[in-house]
Amino acid sequence: MTASDHDAPGKTQTTDTLIIGAGASGLAAGWALARAGQRVTVLEAGDVPGGNIQSRRDGEWQVEIGPNTLMVKPPLYRLLKELGLTDEAIFAGEAGKKRYIAKGKRVLALPTHPLNAPFNPLLGPRSIGRILREPWVRRGTGEETLAHFVERRLGRNILDYLVDPFVSGVYAGDPARLSVQAAMPKLAAMEREHGSLIRGGFAAMKRAKRERREGTEPMPREWRGKLISFPGGIQTLTDRLAADIDAATDGTIACGRRVQAVQPEDGGWQAIDQDGTTWQAKRLVLATPAHVSASLLRPLDALLAEPLDEIVYPPVAAVALGFPPGVLAHPLDGFGVLIPRRERRRTLGALFSSTLFPNRAPHGHKLITAFIGGRQDPEALEMSDAELARQVSKDLGDLLGIEGQPVWQRVSRWPRAIPQYELGHLARIERLDQALEHYPGLSLIGNWREGIAVGDCLENGQALARRILDGEH
Repeated sequence: MTASDHDAPGKTQTTDTLIIGAGASGLAAGWALARAGQRVTVLEAGDVPGGNIQSRRDGEWQVEIGPNTLMVKPPLYRLLKELGLTDEAIFAGEAGKKRYIAKGKRVLALPTHPLNAPFNPLLGPRSIGRILREPWVRRGTGEETLAHFVERRLGRNILDYLVDPFVSGVYAGDPARLSVQAAMPKLAAMEREHGSLIRGGFAAMKRAKRERREGTEPMPREWRGKLISFPGGIQTLTDRLAADIDAATDGTIACGRRVQAVQPEDGGWQAIDQDGTTWQAKRLVLATPAHVSASLLRPLDALLAEPLDEIVYPPVAAVALGFPPGVLAHPLDGFGVLIPRRERRRTLGALFSSTLFPNRAPHGHKLITAFIGGRQDPEALEMSDAELARQVSKDLGDLLGIEGQPVWQRVSRWPRAIPQYELGHLARIERLDQALEHYPGLSLIGNWREGIAVGDCLENGQALARRILDGEH
């Protein structure tokens, strides 16, 4: 049942679980509940479900406004299988395995084999020496920034030319602010459990090898570690989740419903949207960005709002540029290029979108999707769209051999893009969870906790649904 099925403003609607926010987290939770036969309603302020997952087609050009790829892990594979999407998924081309890093006026491919690493200009013998000594570095104590953790264990060059650009590309963040325990918990766990990243890595490889030998791998080998999308883009996934909720007997997706207030009432919860409609439910799930959840909860309890208010969301712009044949000297034979901050270019990095998946650009043309702004350069978004496109073209010009102008472009702005898991993040989440104990039936999820990736959000949404279902038995 969609928003158009509801009666005039001011009516009261009832359900068992009310989910506010139809991004990946909210949709996954709603889908799992509806699939279990529960009454569930998902309210979305925007015109369509999906949150920042949006795929757009303009003639023969196709771009992603938000996330561009999905990394397949066992929980995502299981979800795709249950949704009937495994046959529709397309794998990134083999060229996508190659990753470039900018250094000087060149782009250098990361080594694809350990034996090549000492001869790679990005690393060299000194960095290899630091890597070889890593197993004998002492464990850290207490919470630590990602920058300090990496420099302590692997050295400054690894931080500057591998970790910093990676963090810019994934988080649009600053490794000198991010908490390694919150943002990269697997790295922290490797040190804690094995005393070394190298020993931890070998242990993970042995475990994976044993699973393959015993036939206990949680998904087919050909899917392992793959980057995927769909012919129509990533939005295919969220559209399918929303459609399944809508098709369920007691499932509802209602778009264009911006919730203005929430409050507990009579052993349950109620929410009031901008049209004055009251939505009543036994359970309330806020699957909205941290600052949106904070604004809804502040009138109820400052202890709920304060930890959420402390989570920073820097602005980011995605600049898609389409080039005609013969304009780019570089073959774009890879996933993309990341640009370390010490290279003093404002662009964080770029994906080679037309290389990754087919039909993203007209025949013979090339599509690049670049990102600019982030935690270390929020002022970048003060530029106009035209200025952003020129800045990206300038930053990438000598690196990729751009010898002409783009024939197509699209700039997408996210004033609050990606939540930053900075120092103190885990303590904030703990404070929030302690405050939530006083409000039975209220749950909060989103990419501001337990992982920013789409796959993390989908997994966390389903996990919340299982907890809700278990609580009823």
